[in-house]
Amino acid sequence: MVDLLPQEALGQVVDLFVRLVEAAGAIVIFVGAAAAFARFLVVAVLRRDAEGFVAVRLFLGRFLALGLEFQLAGDVLRTAISPSFTQIGQLAAIAAIRTALNFFLSREIEREGGAAGASGRRSTAGAGGG
Repeated sequence: MVDLLPQEALGQVVDLFVRLVEAAGAIVIFVGAAAAFARFLVVAVLRRDAEGFVAVRLFLGRFLALGLEFQLAGDVLRTAISPSFTQIGQLAAIAAIRTALNFFLSREIEREGGAAGASGRRSTAGAGGG
């Protein structure tokens, strides 16, 4: 059987992909945190209302969830090339933790988003009723 790509070269290519995917995740999280901080400053200085803070939390939560997905993808790629049982166990633990974090983060985003949407609909309905 002819090797199209030797094991060592394949490992190097996958390692490069892992670094790129993990860097993308880190960039997503950093950009989201920086943008959320800017929004937080605007809300804290200008508006000072609780709904503004909830919107900032939801905004940051979306970036965190996406960043965690990229990080998990990097872990899966790392383990894809001839994994050992130790690496598979570590991946399972990391995947379980990140999936749980993402699940609870998504649930919070959904809950807060629904509450913020309902609050916005109530204030709009109340303003137009006069």
